[in-house]
Amino acid sequence: MSANALDVNAATFQKEVIDASRTVPVLVDFWAPWCGPCRALKPVLEKLADQYQGKFRLAKINSDENPQLSAQYGVRSIPNVKAFVDGELVDEFLGAQPESAVRQFIDGLLPSPGEVLRKQAAALSAAGDGAGALALLQQAAQAEGHDDAVYADLVELLLAQGRIDDAKAAAGKLGPLAADEPRVRALLARLDFADASGEDASALRARIEAEPADLEARLRLAKLDVAGERYESALDHLIEIIRRDRKWNGEAGRKTMLAVFDLLGAQHELTGRYRRKLASVLN
Repeated sequence: MSANALDVNAATFQKEVIDASRTVPVLVDFWAPWCGPCRALKPVLEKLADQYQGKFRLAKINSDENPQLSAQYGVRSIPNVKAFVDGELVDEFLGAQPESAVRQFIDGLLPSPGEVLRKQAAALSAAGDGAGALALLQQAAQAEGHDDAVYADLVELLLAQGRIDDAKAAAGKLGPLAADEPRVRALLARLDFADASGEDASALRARIEAEPADLEARLRLAKLDVAGERYESALDHLIEIIRRDRKWNGEAGRKTMLAVFDLLGAQHELTGRYRRKLASVLN
């Protein structure tokens, strides 16, 4: 067997396939000793595993000895090669294929140079090396030409470093459809609220205490609360703005609430609770 291939069974599947696929793509070859096409495909897969020098992993599973895995992944005919990336089954092919077809299948799974740099940057960031992560993301931006995922990573990292102006510059390079992604919407919301961190909370509270209808002070305090992750307080101020004048400042209260919902995510308890409050106020 190739040095870049290994036998896998039910006991080792999680480690050698699912976990390993978070680093490199894993091709899982379901085969059996009696299967002629399996014997034809085996040397092709092993040859390519050697040629690609670790860019993908080849895991071989004897389907006769591991019927539970075969059933779990819907193997009804062999050879059946299934591809795993980031812990998920992403593609497959059936039968003995020519080398050119298998090579094309593998090439479609391999990450681009920019994606490799993104993963390396994420590892450095998790280890506390923000400068190293930033350098790799800047390399990725150059390598990819334009990739919203790279620029979203840059926005997130720069926000974490408190570099608001640089984060805004990176956000300006996002494509027009990027905001359709929940993660990007949340990052843009964080960026929008980041400017509020320089506000004087005590002065804003004093203004509201003196004049509860001071909606500008309420909005500024709500944004400051979001920047400080005091989300419930922020949402209370925004609900009060809508209650007092829903159309004030181009519906700033409602629009800011929606931005907070994007930041928190649809599944957050506060999002559900305050969506109901918003509906009650508006209706």
